[in-house]
Order: sequence, then C-alpha cells, then structure tokens
Amino acid sequence: MLRVRTAGPLTTVQDLGRAGWAHLGVPRSGALDVPALRRANTLVGNDGSAAALEITLGGLVVTFSADAVVALTGARCPLTVDGVPAAHGAAVGVPAGAELRVNAASTGVRAYLAVAGGVAAEEVLGSRSTDTLSGLGPPRLRDGDTLPIGRQARSEAPIPADPWSAAAELDVAAVRAGYAARCVVEPAIAAEPVLRVFPGPREDWFAADAIEALYASPWTVTSESDRVGARLDGPTLPRLVTGELPSEGMVAGALQVPPSGPVLFLADHPVTGGYPVIGVVHPDDLWGAAQAAPGTTVHFRRENT
Repeated sequence: MLRVRTAGPLTTVQDLGRAGWAHLGVPRSGALDVPALRRANTLVGNDGSAAALEITLGGLVVTFSADAVVALTGARCPLTVDGVPAAHGAAVGVPAGAELRVNAASTGVRAYLAVAGGVAAEEVLGSRSTDTLSGLGPPRLRDGDTLPIGRQARSEAPIPADPWSAAAELDVAAVRAGYAARCVVEPAIAAEPVLRVFPGPREDWFAADAIEALYASPWTVTSESDRVGARLDGPTLPRLVTGELPSEGMVAGALQVPPSGPVLFLADHPVTGGYPVIGVVHPDDLWGAAQAAPGTTVHFRRENT
C-alpha cells in the first residue's frame, strides 16, 4: 500500500485514459504529459500504460508499507527519501516506511510518480484515471488516503534484494542492482513553448487579422487553467460569423474561442462545445502545454498538413 501523508495542491491517479467512450459523453481524461508517464513507467519496469500519480506543482509526501521502487519524471520537482536527495528520471529504491517527498516544482507543472507494479486503483470503464470534469475514476488524493500497489506486470530485471544499503545513494543503488539499469534524459521544458497548430474546423469563422494574430502574437497562460484546459490571454480574435454554433465534438488540443478568449482543451475537456474552434494543437505538443505554468508565454506555429 501507498499512504498519503500530504497530498499537495492536486494529485490524481492517471493512466492513458478511457478511449472510445466519447460518443456516450465520456471524456478520455488520462495523463496530461503522456510521454512523461510512459518514461516513468519504463524506468520501474511497468507497462507504459500503467497508472501512476500525476502531481501538480509538487507538495506530495507518501510512505510505502513495503519496499518499493519508484521513478519521478515530468516537472522538475526535487525528490527526497527520508531527507536524502534522489535522482529525477531514474529508478529510486524506497524502503518500507521511509518518507518520500516530492517538493515544489522549479520548472513545469505536472510530475509523474510511477511505482513498480503500478497504482492499482479501481478501474472505471477500463481506466484508473481521475477525471476532474466528470468525476469518473478515483477521487483526487487527500491527506491520509491509501492506494494499493499492483503486482509487477512486466520487468526487464528482478527487484534487487537490497537496493537500499547505501542510504545516501538510493537511486544509484537501485540502478546498479540491475532493477532498472537505465535512466532517461528528460526533455527540456521550454520557457516559452512553441506549439504546432493545424487549422481548425471553424477557422473560416474568423477574420484574416484574427488568424494572423493567433500565430504572430504571444499568448499568456492564465491562472484560470486546469486539467480541463489552459485559458490564454492575448489579443482579441474578431469573428466574421457572429451567430450561434450548435454544440459539436471536441478533441484534446482544440483551441476554442469563447468571447472571453481562447481556451486550449487538455485531457479532461468536455466532449462537445458550442464555440468555434480556430485550430487544433498537434498531439505531440500537448505535453508542452501541460507543463506551461500560469504566466508562461506560449507561441503558435501554423501547420497545414
């Protein structure tokens, strides 16, 4: 079992989400930074789709009832085990009862803590993901919660008998013991990410100067951003068509433009929306949007194919 001493601002269970239910009104949800989730799972020998903890801005403190091996990826949050610094982007041994602390993020927003065996929260519609919009899946973590850890589904090496003999080198010991004889080089989290955008289905609802402004202007991520979407502050995008739009299907990455300004939909987005979508961010760039903290400047680059 994993016991939560301090949950932090927002910590949820996330895997790759519940695909294939949008026609019934169920969002996909899942990790906002999918590559980071996959990297963390790979480091501890899990399948890349295993459930892990998505930690927003750090602040998580947990203990384990048995010896565990973990990996932290994504946002750069200093990691300690009983006060001893441990490596980011590497397998780390955690003795039973030791306090694992994910401190405040210095760069980025979402960090991913994978545990060998995966977080075995109850599945809902084939996924263990917490959906903050619909309420599906396990609730957000709170102080005092416990979560079960599953059996190791796949491992390229056995768990070492004693990877914690040198407390000052917990992560090095785990790697040297051959549990996960690899570490990853985490991609840089850009200070001003550039996101590729495909023309949206309602681009023709906007004036030419609006389209030019979308790609030429800097946009600031506001504090009114969450797992549903990132609200952006920037120039007004004037419309040619000012009438109402019937609700239509939405996807992650959609840049919807209500009167208050653009919203970039993320994993917990609604499945339909009634405002025009001027563009759609490339799926491979969504992790960069997920790591953009409020106040971050983002830029859009038009992609035609």
